[in-house]
Amino acid sequence: MDASLPVRPTARVVLLDPEDRLLLMRGRLPSAPDGPSFWFTVGGGLEPGESLLEGAAREVLEETGLTDVELGAVLWCDEILLPDPDGRPMLLQQSYILARTAGGQLSRDGWQQLEHDFVDEIRWWTLAELRATSDQLYPEGLPDLLADVLAGHIASTPLVLDRTRAGN
Repeated sequence: MDASLPVRPTARVVLLDPEDRLLLMRGRLPSAPDGPSFWFTVGGGLEPGESLLEGAAREVLEETGLTDVELGAVLWCDEILLPDPDGRPMLLQQSYILARTAGGQLSRDGWQQLEHDFVDEIRWWTLAELRATSDQLYPEGLPDLLADVLAGHIASTPLVLDRTRAGN
């Protein structure tokens, strides 16, 4: 990767409810507002001085309104080259953190304007629904990755996803 690219450490949260449903958001890239939508986990960039777990907890609260979230292990990590909201390339270094919640009413009250503009939907998914959908899911291979987690196959160190890729 180009060392001159801005790097954005990012906390992504694999948020599961008591029925092992995964919470995903559907949206589009701000650099491609008319582009295709895709589903992705809750989360976002870390604030300066914020730890990975602090960022994950903040993002879950902002994006869902849920307060009863128990953060667990870092499951996976990857890097993705995407345009920032102004269309300039940036490297997201993503860490996917397992979390559990009792569920509850989801709220968009903490969303920033960018999220209101580019996130169309947020909903819980069963593993069967993830396997059956033809919608684009991130990270790539999410149904198989989640199946391993639900089966209790959690490595002691994060799985590095071999998915360094360029977004459109």
